[in-house]
Amino acid sequence: MEIIKNNGILIVNMVPRFDAYSAKEVEADLNEALDNGADKILCDFSGTEYISSAGLRVLLATAKKLKKSGGSICLSALKPYVSEVFETAGFTPLFNIYGSEKEALAGME
Repeated sequence: MEIIKNNGILIVNMVPRFDAYSAKEVEADLNEALDNGADKILCDFSGTEYISSAGLRVLLATAKKLKKSGGSICLSALKPYVSEVFETAGFTPLFNIYGSEKEALAGME
């Protein structure tokens, strides 16, 4: 997972498989970012082929922490399977979801 800062927005290039095995590491990295003052996070899913309930849980927990502190999180470039998982789980209304990283950056500023 790669994390880049762009004009105060933390861009997180998500892992290819966001499942029970990778969720702990992703959660630790996101929590560290929050602890270091990140208040705007963009999760770029352009390289993610799979997400499980463990991945959804990490995103929901991060969103709740950000909301509590006045921050925000958005998602971009969800591939069809990943998008379907979000829709099936009822998570689509919980996040601002954009077609591309560029659109998401524009929407967050």
